[in-house]
Amino acid sequence: MTENKTRPTEQSVDAFLANVLPEKKRKDAIIINQIIKEFTGVEPKMWGESIIGFGQYHYKYESGREGDSCIIGFSPRKQNITVYLSKAMEKYNDIMSRLGKHKHKGSCLHINKVEDINLNVFKELLEVLYKGKEF
Repeated sequence: MTENKTRPTEQSVDAFLANVLPEKKRKDAIIINQIIKEFTGVEPKMWGESIIGFGQYHYKYESGREGDSCIIGFSPRKQNITVYLSKAMEKYNDIMSRLGKHKHKGSCLHINKVEDINLNVFKELLEVLYKGKEF
C-alpha cells in the first residue's frame, strides 16, 4: 500500500504565506489562516509543500487504506483558495446557499477571494462541520 505523500512538515507556515503571490491572494490566505486558527485554537502546520493544516485525525477506508490528515486545511492555489474539510458539505445546503460566491465538491470548498464569501457564514460552516470534535 502506498504512503500518503501529504504529511506534516517542519516548514514554516509564516514563511510559506509570505511567499504567496499575487499579493491579494497572500492577504486572503492570511485572513483564512487567522479565522481557522481562531476557530480551532491550534497552531497551523504545513502539510506537504502547499497545504496549511489544523489538527489531525486518522482515517481508515473499507478498502484497508488508512492514513492521517489535517482536520481542516487550506491552500492558496493558482486558480483559487481551496479549503479542505473532513466532511462533505452537501448536507448543509442552507449554509452553503448563504456563503456567497464559491464552488464546492465533496469536502473541498473553492473560493476566488475573501470578499466573495460571507465570513460569518464561513465561521458558521466550520462550527457545524466540527461541533464536538477535538482539535
